Amino acid sequence: MSNPLSIPEDFKRNEAVGLDLGWLNHLHVNKAAADRRAASLANRRTVKKEYQAAWLIKAIELIDLTTLSGDDTPGRVERLCMKALRPLRSDLVEALGIADRNLKTGAVCVYHEMIRHADKVLKGRLPIAAVSTGFPAGLTNMETKVREIELSVADGAQEIDIVITRQHVLTGNWQALYDEMRAYREACGEAHVKAILATGDLVTLENVAKASWVCMMAGADFIKTSTGKEGVNATIPVSLVMVRAIREYYERTGFKVGYKPAGGVSTAKAALQYMTVMKEELGNEWLEPHLFRIGASSLLTDIERQLEHHVTGAYSAVHRHAQP
Repeated sequence: MSNPLSIPEDFKRNEAVGLDLGWLNHLHVNKAAADRRAASLANRRTVKKEYQAAWLIKAIELIDLTTLSGDDTPGRVERLCMKALRPLRSDLVEALGIADRNLKTGAVCVYHEMIRHADKVLKGRLPIAAVSTGFPAGLTNMETKVREIELSVADGAQEIDIVITRQHVLTGNWQALYDEMRAYREACGEAHVKAILATGDLVTLENVAKASWVCMMAGADFIKTSTGKEGVNATIPVSLVMVRAIREYYERTGFKVGYKPAGGVSTAKAALQYMTVMKEELGNEWLEPHLFRIGASSLLTDIERQLEHHVTGAYSAVHRHAQP
């Protein structure tokens, strides 16, 4: 399957390494220390002027531009895809001097029924990510969830965002979670799989850490915070725990796993905070689309407004940058 992402030739895709219960049983999270570190990352002085503009342009390339509403229509999805291919107005592109950059978002994320409508516009120029496995609750039977993945891949999705069964985490049934994730990875074939942990439902940071490890051990290409439908979605403390799990997994196995915060990331300031977490904890290599995405629907609007302010010195009305 062709993937329009630019992935380094020497990149080793995550392979299932087997469930290590011994490691999980000794895994603990110091919540107070995690909260302090997260606060220091979130509250530090941000980049300014042309440096901020450069970071925001990079942020656009990391967005999974998303529409997951019950009232989605083919027309809305097609307009969203056109925006993903041309995320900034032409005058801003010229003023910023990035006309030769071919700026695009990281992917477009939709429900299964909208894959063919997205493909009609994207035509392989951007990955299509499809949410799957009974999104957002994940409470359909296993056969149905696996078949849903297979159908989405057959329809052209290059990435599948699955939801885990939260009860496996809440009851400590790590073998069941591992087996579930392995089945999802197998059903995805060559498509990349992002494991949505729904961290707002997992109660503790320790549960978040253990769920992250199990999904990575089972072969997840990305771990992702949220569906965007929980009461609490992406947060900096949760992100810190997940990216540190990614870092240690890489140190132990040599496999680089991606990270995707999703839900509530709607401002340019928030995007810069998550990018700072990635840079500080994992390094510049994780600031590329094959290892970092931001799941968002309205974030691009605020980024475009901030870039217009950088160019003109004035903020424009939100409706001038409205998403489909």
